[in-house]
Amino acid sequence: MDADTVVGTELRGLRRRRPEVAGAVLAGTDGLLISSDLPSTDATHLAALAAASFGLGNRVADTVQRGEFRESVVCTTAGCVVTYPAGRTALLTLVTVSAAADLEALHEEARAVARRAGSVLDTRGGGGIGATAIPDAHAPLAVRTPMATLPTQLHRPARPTWRRPPI
Repeated sequence: MDADTVVGTELRGLRRRRPEVAGAVLAGTDGLLISSDLPSTDATHLAALAAASFGLGNRVADTVQRGEFRESVVCTTAGCVVTYPAGRTALLTLVTVSAAADLEALHEEARAVARRAGSVLDTRGGGGIGATAIPDAHAPLAVRTPMATLPTQLHRPARPTWRRPPI
């Protein structure tokens, strides 16, 4: 059985076992969609938003130094959106139909699904298309190089290299 089948089966199984789950999206940490079982919302946009939510939550968890990031929860009047890390390069996002759902029981089951899906994606070799591993929060930030310090052959020529044909 290939990875896509296993992940799809996991997502459908979670929706069958937990009736409060309206849909599930599995995305890379870069925001690209891997798999979706979400009937009513644009899964591509939700995948990108989940990656942003994960990045912010991961950074906040690192800043307050209270352990590793576990999940991001957004509660609305009509339900919740919960994002869990799934392996090194993926995220599991669930949409629930009611805000009063038993989130603690859902967290336990969803974390288990995220672990299984993440291990399948990690063994497949890197998760989703274009997915990148979760960056080290303590790594130095990228440094920009001023244009004045670049070699002169990298500068653009002062005038265009092509000429407009005569009319």
